[in-house]
Amino acid sequence: MKRPLQIAVDGPAGSGKGTAASMLGKVLKLPVLDTGLLYRFVAWRAMESRVDLNNTDAFLSFVSLALKTMSWRTEGVFFDGKDCTSLLRGEDVGAVASKVASMPAVREALLQMQQTLAIQGCVMDGRDIGTVVLPEAQVKFFLTASLRERGRRRWLQLTPLAQRKQSLEQMIKEVALRDQRDSERTLAPLKQAEDAIVIDSTTLRQDEVVDRMLRVLKRRDLIELDEYR
Repeated sequence: MKRPLQIAVDGPAGSGKGTAASMLGKVLKLPVLDTGLLYRFVAWRAMESRVDLNNTDAFLSFVSLALKTMSWRTEGVFFDGKDCTSLLRGEDVGAVASKVASMPAVREALLQMQQTLAIQGCVMDGRDIGTVVLPEAQVKFFLTASLRERGRRRWLQLTPLAQRKQSLEQMIKEVALRDQRDSERTLAPLKQAEDAIVIDSTTLRQDEVVDRMLRVLKRRDLIELDEYR
């Protein structure tokens, strides 16, 4: 591998980008950084502390303090030394995180953190990695899938079947609304980079997606593929 190798993995909710990035990072022995967790962390702490997102000055001061209590590691996000990643995955946190992500000052603070951590090489996934966070990444992937398949995946991720409060159709509608918010926001919208490799994962297994990624890296002479078999 030619280091430092930066790989950007973008895509909408439910496209499989997180799982693919994690698997790819393990194969290449690179840190895997999920930028969405940072926004979810800020949203989670704001919800826990009952901070008013509409009070911009107060919220920005809160964000500054919140970031000092967290650490972003390959295995997830830690708050006061404890892994809080599982607490950040809920749809309620995701809805607030989407609002947080639309705030320019918050994005600027987190952008600097993301770019600093990426210097030593990483696989980074999110919704604006190839266009904003790592525009100079050697390889950019944009994962997608049909709306129904992405909604189904999100629905299956939530809770055991007996505890699900939403129907599959409701989840599909929520994913569609999330797509709209992320694509239409003024700052760093969800957008495919012009030089990104698009992978439609609708009918692919995760290992098949990763295999395609590895072949792209091989074609660009960034890795020796045989080393990862």
